Amino acid sequence: MVIDAYMGARALSGAQGSASGYGTPSLARISFSTLTLVSAVTTGVLVIARLERKVSAGIQQRIGPEHAGPPGIIQALADGAKPLLKEDLIPSKGDSFLFSVGPTMVITPALVGFPVIPFGHSLVLVDLGVGVLFWIAVSSIAPPGPPMTGYGSNNKYSPPGGLRAAAQAIGYEIPLALRASSISLLSGSLSTVDIVEAQSRHGFWGWNLWRQPVGLLAFLTSYSAECERLPFDSPEAEEELVAGYQTEYSGIKSGLYYVASHPNLSAPSSSVTVPYSGGWDLSAVPFIPAPVDFHMPVTSEVIGSAIGIVVVLIKAYSFSFITITARRTLPRVRMDQLLDLGRKSLLPVTLGNFPLTASLQLFGIGTP
Repeated sequence: MVIDAYMGARALSGAQGSASGYGTPSLARISFSTLTLVSAVTTGVLVIARLERKVSAGIQQRIGPEHAGPPGIIQALADGAKPLLKEDLIPSKGDSFLFSVGPTMVITPALVGFPVIPFGHSLVLVDLGVGVLFWIAVSSIAPPGPPMTGYGSNNKYSPPGGLRAAAQAIGYEIPLALRASSISLLSGSLSTVDIVEAQSRHGFWGWNLWRQPVGLLAFLTSYSAECERLPFDSPEAEEELVAGYQTEYSGIKSGLYYVASHPNLSAPSSSVTVPYSGGWDLSAVPFIPAPVDFHMPVTSEVIGSAIGIVVVLIKAYSFSFITITARRTLPRVRMDQLLDLGRKSLLPVTLGNFPLTASLQLFGIGTP
């Protein structure tokens, strides 16, 4: 892992001789991981916000932001800084504790899922042996947040929005978990790094994108529904609920919801890149005749890592483009239609796909 390489460099420079021994490397490891995660997520939020604004403007035949910065490139930064200058109001008759804790429970899953996303064979913050299960567990943290937020706001718009969000998240949790489990069956591992390497062994046509196209569609739909993106934004339907469970929020808490909406777009895109499109692997692209070896000497390791990061980001932003396009072209579905799609369509498909995948792997039919 990249952290292990960093700590190894510290050891070679004499850090192992310190009197504190184990304590100092542990503190350095935590600090390095936290700084890397915060920097990466912040940069990703700015890029996703810029991409979403420009793609939406192109679809709607308008220019988009162009005044903040030379071509409007710092508009997202300005939008993020604006809530810091506004007063943080709390409803006088609401539950202040639930009202304050709700945004934290919404933004936490969006941030915690990033460390297990690999950008290279050794370029991952935490290479868990059960990375897929970690994804599933993290996504299950979010459902209690919106109902707590809605109840703490104490108005007629927020509680229905919170209940809608919880029902939507729970309804699509099972199809999402079954899809992730099917990918683990195909790869023979729950590790995100092993899943990418299992696809790279079979070349371009070994990507799970081609082996399970229906599963990819179900995966994208489930993740979009869990992230409350159009056409699945019924909890925040402006025509019905003003802003849903976010109606009473202002200031920094409103800014947290704004920030969380963009990791909620980039995290699913990265999560789709790893199990379905080969992750950082470039050898599976048809126009490259020979495999690209990312296990390079130390002198070339930086170049190999940079290539892996660029490949993952290109694939992730490609899936983000699909999600943004769907948001601007599809109408919002009713709440009953949204739940019916999950329990009557996606759930039967994923339930049938799981034993089918296991059977194909058992008889060796699913391997290219």
